[in-house]
Amino acid sequence: MTVRDPVCEMEIEPRRAAAMMTHEGRAWYFCSERCRDKFAANPGIFINEAPAMRLTVGVMGSADNQQMEEHRRLARALGNTIAGEGMILITGACPGLPYECAVGAHNNKGMSVGISPALSLDEHVHKYLSPSDAFDVIIYTGSGLMGREVTNIRSSDIVIIVGGRSGTLGEFAIAYDEGKLIGVLEGTGGITEQIPGLEASFGKDTGATVLYDGDPQKLVSRLVEHYEKKQYRRPSCFCDEVMAAGG
Repeated sequence: MTVRDPVCEMEIEPRRAAAMMTHEGRAWYFCSERCRDKFAANPGIFINEAPAMRLTVGVMGSADNQQMEEHRRLARALGNTIAGEGMILITGACPGLPYECAVGAHNNKGMSVGISPALSLDEHVHKYLSPSDAFDVIIYTGSGLMGREVTNIRSSDIVIIVGGRSGTLGEFAIAYDEGKLIGVLEGTGGITEQIPGLEASFGKDTGATVLYDGDPQKLVSRLVEHYEKKQYRRPSCFCDEVMAAGG
């Protein structure tokens, strides 16, 4: 897949771009730092010269409704921040902290996508007892609670962990093994308190980067900055291996 540099209109592969930056939540790729700097100086001149997809941020966390109010507040602030950056929020369309995050995004007029374990809205609401009122789109996977976790992670450019128990731990493990950029919102309880020790014990380089912060705005800002500088070069992609295997 190639994209077009909005300044010089050169076709480039995203992961081999010389530079990239986000603007209003969209990812722009450049053949050189010079083109990036020209874009950054006056984006309005160039944003209509090439299409650009919006970055997606997957928020994974505790799905039960017995959450401390402070944890709920932090989750809502996180959703509000993601929406304010113009990025698309992805959650498991479940109750608890991911729902609070979706509410925060909704309140800031952001786009929120729920990846449901159910086959339909009826099953989503009545079998899984999950909300539907804070989402712009719900994707019904029919994969069950565990099966939809891979879809959650692979649909997200950036993954953020908020609170969480065993299910969220599984999502963190998938994201880590697949080399994702991961944020941990500290101060939200659950497995967020255990992840530093787990990360230190893994002993393998998957390409994943884990950033920690207790301030939702600072965490999102740091994640976006890291994505712009480094992570866009390391997508979850086995293209080179496939090409080599094909001769």
